[in-house]
Amino acid sequence: MRIGLLTEGGYPYVSGDAGLWCDRLVRGLDQHEFDIYALSRSRRQEDDGWVALPPQVGRVRTAPLWTAEDDGVTYSRRTRRRFTECYGELVAAMCAGADPVSGGGSTDMADRFGSALYGLAELAREEGGLAGALHSDTAVRTLERACRAPGALRTAREARVPDLLSVTAHLERALRPLSLDWYGDEDLGAADLCHAAAGGPAALPGLLARHFAGVPLLVTEYGVQLRSHYLALGPDTAAPAVRALLAAFHGRLAAEVYRRAELLTPGNAHARRWQERCGADRARIRTVYPGMDAGHFTEVGEAPDRADPGTLVWVGRVEPAKDLISLLHAFAEVRKEEPKARLRIVGAPSGPEGAAYLGHCRALAAQLFPDEAEGVHAVGDNPVSFEEIGGPEAPTLPEAYAAGAVVVLSSVVEGFPIGLIEAMFCGRATVSTDVGAVVEVIGGTGLVVPPRNPRALAEACVALLRDPERRERLGAAARARALELFTVEQNIAAFHGIYLQIVSRCPVRRFVLDEGGDPLPFATPAESHVSGRWTGPTARVLPRTAPGWATAPPVRATRLAAEGT
Repeated sequence: MRIGLLTEGGYPYVSGDAGLWCDRLVRGLDQHEFDIYALSRSRRQEDDGWVALPPQVGRVRTAPLWTAEDDGVTYSRRTRRRFTECYGELVAAMCAGADPVSGGGSTDMADRFGSALYGLAELAREEGGLAGALHSDTAVRTLERACRAPGALRTAREARVPDLLSVTAHLERALRPLSLDWYGDEDLGAADLCHAAAGGPAALPGLLARHFAGVPLLVTEYGVQLRSHYLALGPDTAAPAVRALLAAFHGRLAAEVYRRAELLTPGNAHARRWQERCGADRARIRTVYPGMDAGHFTEVGEAPDRADPGTLVWVGRVEPAKDLISLLHAFAEVRKEEPKARLRIVGAPSGPEGAAYLGHCRALAAQLFPDEAEGVHAVGDNPVSFEEIGGPEAPTLPEAYAAGAVVVLSSVVEGFPIGLIEAMFCGRATVSTDVGAVVEVIGGTGLVVPPRNPRALAEACVALLRDPERRERLGAAARARALELFTVEQNIAAFHGIYLQIVSRCPVRRFVLDEGGDPLPFATPAESHVSGRWTGPTARVLPRTAPGWATAPPVRATRLAAEGT
């Protein structure tokens, strides 16, 4: 089948989000054909280029979300009136009361938002684009009327002109997919299925392909796009009116995506709860965990006795959310019970904030654990070491996990804990804080303690350091669970089944007409839908990639009544 893979700031760009997962999915499902439709986030991302694409990728179409382009379309008075009506409905639904996540969304408002969205899409298709209209004075005035209307958000009614201009510019970028020429019979309209690798603007082309051509939409969210927008709109980023309006818009857009998608595949229960709270039907949700390559960790996982029995290991990006301060204080308590214990912190700082945080952690470690020496003639040594992957102490990621008997995760904020799964592949016992999807991943194969509780973290670590048999049991159970749930093979098999389920349940029906406009019911034989690549010496391209023998003139339907039979 033909899959339209939709991304925003991701695959196929080298610096894209979720690029590794998308690449593994496309390569693993080589029996299907993929067309990639990518929205880029910056010029740097486009300058960095693409990853090497496999042969099953038929085409790649891209569009920027980071720069405004004037489409040069001139609108008639009638077109401007239609735009004002549709855009007015959209922003009115956006401004009316609470957004869906806060519990104030209604079916009426959801229908109103969706109808306005598709009305704008139809107008863009007829006129050749809406870029000029979306950042025009008309759009600003329409937004202002919606903000001042009775029943609008209290914060929206306080919006000033700079706030209105800022929101209008943001909406123009978010709605830019409406003006793309991706929805014809040779593009997304020819796909059997649209698969959006994220919600929000990435899924918007899928909504339009569903609206114009009836193509079913599958949405995968390994990080909830709506939550990311909420976190990005902090108090220091924009005025209260701007934050309220943009939060309402993205809430309405997410609700529309969740309503119209044939299936939703969150990566964990946390993302699933967000989708359900936005109105997603529980019956249309399938949790599919991200797939990871277990092969890198096989050697370590099959040799658990390589670990130093007194060493704790932490692996990850160094940043405040990982709460290494609590880990260092917890290790001070561990040393009181196990004087020979050691702590290895392996990871590079994440940005300038991470570099400053790493310096703070080094200073705290030097204060809590002065260099110790066994005698007056021995060199002092600190029980806490800070290392990076590729260094002499940890040349590779598997060797970093192999160095410790217990792997520790001390985060206060965590999404899907990739590092925890890597430790499970290595057969290591783990101690983790109860954040994000940690409990869902661990599933009883490790110890879990409350976040920001150094004493509880220390007690759990000491318990495992003193009980090697328990460490071995937990490590073996963790490895078995990871191999069952979190491998690339499991992920690819799940999506292969989902693709077949969606296409079998809601196939795209296309009607082929001859030059006179009469239907040709046998123009696309059933055999042309069989998976595989059809080639032949005289084959020519048809709208639905048919085999060579199917390229002959189609058979007309027999007119029995006309023949008197």
